[in-house]
Amino acid sequence: MRSLPLPLALTARLSPVVVLATMGWALTSGPFAPTTTAEHKSTPESGASPEASAPTATTAAKTYSTSPAPCGSVSVATLKSLVPGAKTAGKEIPSTDTKVRRTCSWNALKGYDYRWLDVSYEITASDAAAQKSYTETTTEKSGGGAVPGLGDSAYSIVNLTTEDKQQTREGTVVVRAGNALVTITYNGSDFENKKAPSTDVINKGAIKAAKEAVTALEGGKAA
Repeated sequence: MRSLPLPLALTARLSPVVVLATMGWALTSGPFAPTTTAEHKSTPESGASPEASAPTATTAAKTYSTSPAPCGSVSVATLKSLVPGAKTAGKEIPSTDTKVRRTCSWNALKGYDYRWLDVSYEITASDAAAQKSYTETTTEKSGGGAVPGLGDSAYSIVNLTTEDKQQTREGTVVVRAGNALVTITYNGSDFENKKAPSTDVINKGAIKAAKEAVTALEGGKAA
């Protein structure tokens, strides 16, 4: 097997240290970084009685109170199919609050074929907060399309990038299910012919992972 120079962006993805740094940026500053939604609380009117100002039972119920373990959200068979050669245990990205946001990553270079898969969960304060974040994200990343029958609403988009004549095709699926957001990122490259996998391969792979990730989420509904 001959040695081939790798484009700068893909070389960075193959370095574990840079991968974690890159993922940290993606979770906080990237195009699919979670949107912070302000929570407004009503203020009692002047002169209101103590009973009137007491908390009520009208707080929105949360379908999901915590995120599932992302590294166990996709089956071993699917991982072997989507990311050949990757360790199926995955690598969970550090989070400041694992009850709110968790992400797992798998990547591998097998021969000349490179694949990368991320599964990310975000648990928001309410269905409305999740819907707002979902709408903002899908509006910003225009050009994709709806994925019927997945969560309460789902959106898929695939993009092709080229650097130093090396193509990389990346698919993203964003799903809203109740007050939770599930984001899948799946991409690939071929270092031998410098081509990327087809749109169909990347899109179907991302949607397959999304369906399994949502199923894992649904297994942890709040009582």
